[in-house]
Amino acid sequence: MTLTLRQTILLCLALSLCALLVVPGNFPGLSGDARLTLAVFALATCAWIGTPIDDTYIALGAGLALTATGVISSDTLFGTLGDETVWLLICAFVLAAAVARSGLAGRAAAFLVSGARSVRQLTHLTTAALVVTAFAVPATSGRAALALPVFLALAKVLADRKRLVVMLALLFPTVILLSAVATLIGAGAHLITVSVLWEATGERIGFTQWLLLGLPLAIASSHLAAEAVLWTTTRRADRTGSVHITAEQIQEHSEHPVTGPWEPAETRCALLLATVVALWCSEPLHQVPPAVVALIGAVVASSPALGTVRLKDALKTVPWALLLFMAATMAMGVALADSGAAKWLVSGLPVDLPPGLFLAAVIVISTAAHLVLQSRSARSSVLVPLVVAAAVGAGVNPVAAALASTAAAGFCHTLPASAKPVTLFAEIPGTPTYTPRDLLRLSAVLAPLTAALVLLFALAVWPLLGVPVVR
Repeated sequence: MTLTLRQTILLCLALSLCALLVVPGNFPGLSGDARLTLAVFALATCAWIGTPIDDTYIALGAGLALTATGVISSDTLFGTLGDETVWLLICAFVLAAAVARSGLAGRAAAFLVSGARSVRQLTHLTTAALVVTAFAVPATSGRAALALPVFLALAKVLADRKRLVVMLALLFPTVILLSAVATLIGAGAHLITVSVLWEATGERIGFTQWLLLGLPLAIASSHLAAEAVLWTTTRRADRTGSVHITAEQIQEHSEHPVTGPWEPAETRCALLLATVVALWCSEPLHQVPPAVVALIGAVVASSPALGTVRLKDALKTVPWALLLFMAATMAMGVALADSGAAKWLVSGLPVDLPPGLFLAAVIVISTAAHLVLQSRSARSSVLVPLVVAAAVGAGVNPVAAALASTAAAGFCHTLPASAKPVTLFAEIPGTPTYTPRDLLRLSAVLAPLTAALVLLFALAVWPLLGVPVVR
């Protein structure tokens, strides 16, 4: 494999940093474990940024290097796979497979969209439907795959109004990415953030607390983004025209029934999903961990009598590479915290910044990070340990800083390759869709809007919900 100039520069930079770190005479304030951790961290980050090597392979290599050098134990490395957040995600994917197999998502989308009588109503009803999917399908790529058939059905119904089809093509991935912050299972990056906070501060954010903090932000940012998409991709004549989409029209282009009486499988799946979400939201009352609730739901969803999908088929939909990536990066986070490497790395940063300015800097860096690190999980793996360590030194609540960084990192719309949902909806044969220029036009408007909204929530809304700015 021939290295490009960018890859060669990054490799040389990483090797130079590693050479400086491993020489005992340099950086006298660093322990041996901290030196090794920073060397591995630098190599992994440069590999994520500048090479086409699979992110999971790099993360596993980094975890193995930290274990082989004795920075972390093998129990720490392998124990991360048994973390309850990993099990929560596995079981959530089994539930999502049951929802997809039953056709419930298409029926719900048709019910909402068929009520639209104007372009703006269609835009915001579609946005509301996509926000709701954050409770049913984990990870943004899974939601994008589930929503694609719904978009294709709408595109065929609106085939004579090309600009509206392009607008919807851009709306779907935009809302999917921004609304992921609504739930703990919305993105793998959220689980990494929770793990880092637990290891570094001893504070664990549960499903209910994340929902309380993230859902209002998801709703506000999604509908704000919907307006931005509408104004940047359509003309006044497009927006003022009426629309009338019936469930019967959507049914013509759907594999599952979206009209008529509910099938028994749909009814069972809807009741199961409602029960699981209700138990997740009421965790403080019954004290049953979300992972256990998800496991119960997954067992019922795949049971021969009550289920809608076989367990073997459901497990095929689980992104095992993502789970291995999460486990390895969790181990990296433990090494950064326990060795003192993260604390040393941010020790040179100014700590006398006002809390608002500190959070603003975190949000700006996290918003722009997708231009360098395209994997959302990789961004959290790199940024969150450093943000938490810097927040402690600056006197800022690390929970507020970590949440702000993770929420801001949900913006990744600038390029078609910036996120999997953006890539998926940018390449649809036979259907009009957006261009890189459309993405740049939207990003110029949406990036500052979403960053400002996250800062507003961190400074004004989250403190009212129990997460103060200053610890």
